[in-house]
Amino acid sequence: MANLTIEFFSHCLIRPVTFKMFLPNDPIGRDKDSNKTLFEERKPLKTLFLLHGYTGAAGNWVPEELSKKYNFAVIMPSGENGFWIDGRSTGHAFGSFLTIELVDYVRKTFGLAQTPEDTYIMGMSMGGYGSLRAALACPDRFGKAIALSSALIIHELKSMKPGMDNGMANFDYYNECFGDLEKADASLNNPEVLIDNLIASGTKIPEIYMAVGTEDFLLEHNRTFHKFLNDRGVKHTYIESSGNHDMVFWDEYCRKFVPEVFKDNCIDNK
Repeated sequence: MANLTIEFFSHCLIRPVTFKMFLPNDPIGRDKDSNKTLFEERKPLKTLFLLHGYTGAAGNWVPEELSKKYNFAVIMPSGENGFWIDGRSTGHAFGSFLTIELVDYVRKTFGLAQTPEDTYIMGMSMGGYGSLRAALACPDRFGKAIALSSALIIHELKSMKPGMDNGMANFDYYNECFGDLEKADASLNNPEVLIDNLIASGTKIPEIYMAVGTEDFLLEHNRTFHKFLNDRGVKHTYIESSGNHDMVFWDEYCRKFVPEVFKDNCIDNK
């Protein structure tokens, strides 16, 4: 497995940025006659953009054996605490960075993520919300979204007032990320608005996979979005099971969803 750290200048964030990347390309031996390094014959790589949560950082939480078996590259950017959307101030365009600039860079530099059929996105917590928003905002770029314990908090933001703090962050933070909080749930930062827009335009909706633990403080938020999707007739996978807001749960559902999402690219199906 190649473990890469790439730096480039982001015009969205107006500074040099780095992202991490894993590629399943380990050699399998050497040819005795030619002494050439031998690599396993594989299908073309698919690509998974992997998003961290609030207070997190870029890192690989996809088991290495899954990346190898299902033949996909993993791209791990840093979204700081920006909720993977375009904030109000200069240098905080994390949404455009993720969905446009980074995808274009990966396409042109590595020849990956050329079509939505080859490009998926997965995240947990803040990154779960970010995965849904990115895929629904850019269905021409992401074909599938895996959202674990998603921070689908947008409806509760209108209750935030200047000076308030909800224990996770204060009013100014949410105002920076989402803009006018009284109007946030009617904006394009609301996955429900994006779903309605896709339905109205007849655009194909990316495949959605969701999971949340029954002991997770974000359970009701995920149930609300699940109900919304059902009410709109949007086909999706939604699972609740015992678990909390932690890596134990995310690892469990990473291991369950990745084989389903990438099943057609399994190297055993060559």
